[in-house]
Amino acid sequence: MPDLPLDQVRTLLAVVDEGTFDAAAAALHVTPSAISQRVKALEQRTGRVLLMRTKPVRLTESGQVVVRFARQLARLERDAGAELGLSGSGEPVRLPIAVNADSLSTWFLAALARVPEELRISFELHREDQDHTTTLLKEGAVLAAVTSSPDPVTGCSVRRLGHVRYLPVASPGFAARYLPGWPSTPLRRLLAEAPVVIFDRRDDLQDRFTRALTRGAASARRHYVPASEPFVEAIVMGMGWGMVPRAQADPLLRKGSLVELAPERPITIPLFWQQWKLDSPALAAVAEAVAAEARAALD
Repeated sequence: MPDLPLDQVRTLLAVVDEGTFDAAAAALHVTPSAISQRVKALEQRTGRVLLMRTKPVRLTESGQVVVRFARQLARLERDAGAELGLSGSGEPVRLPIAVNADSLSTWFLAALARVPEELRISFELHREDQDHTTTLLKEGAVLAAVTSSPDPVTGCSVRRLGHVRYLPVASPGFAARYLPGWPSTPLRRLLAEAPVVIFDRRDDLQDRFTRALTRGAASARRHYVPASEPFVEAIVMGMGWGMVPRAQADPLLRKGSLVELAPERPITIPLFWQQWKLDSPALAAVAEAVAAEARAALD
């Protein structure tokens, strides 16, 4: 592959981060026409289409390769400038990270609070299911991710964090209404018609739990609540049963707001930290902070 002009590479990254050519032009203080010309020139140089001109823009597979390179280059440039004490190196460091909603709502922010303030990092968090955060790594959208996959994305290192234990829970009122006879009546006979709360259409924890009991999916009567705290609140209010992380479930179980439907059948999800292999003090500090908080918070 021919050498890639750095101004064109940086322009492509700006278009991806800002979402449109016009927004990238405003961020770089040039005209939209100049942005378009640079991207076209980079595509001609690589012989590949790099962007789908949608709103927001979408990367092709070739574009993902160039953006990964651009983001790594930008990270290394900032770190080198900081070490050399160059003017402008005191600007905050932008660090994009992908994290699942449950981690974000329980332990992950405490991990970021451990990062030394003098590093002046600006975190940009991308919320995504733990089974899909590696996609953002592959696309070059983030430099690190909390993920359930132990298989490293190309160019990334992997570190085990621990695991999250999800408990099948419901409110006492819900159990009395929709699970008559429980716990003496086997749960597998009762769940087929019982309403269920699900985070989003990628969330298969509830179906995984019922398949382990009945070999069938959870009830067709589903409430999708795509935010961690409202998800738990919907279960507490009796809208349905659901799988809740132990860290969120334990205080509600102690208060009697929830009951555990099958204490012997939790679902355990391993979590890993994946990050690009960069010699970056900022990224290394975040990795250490995440690992330390995970040791304290995860099983």
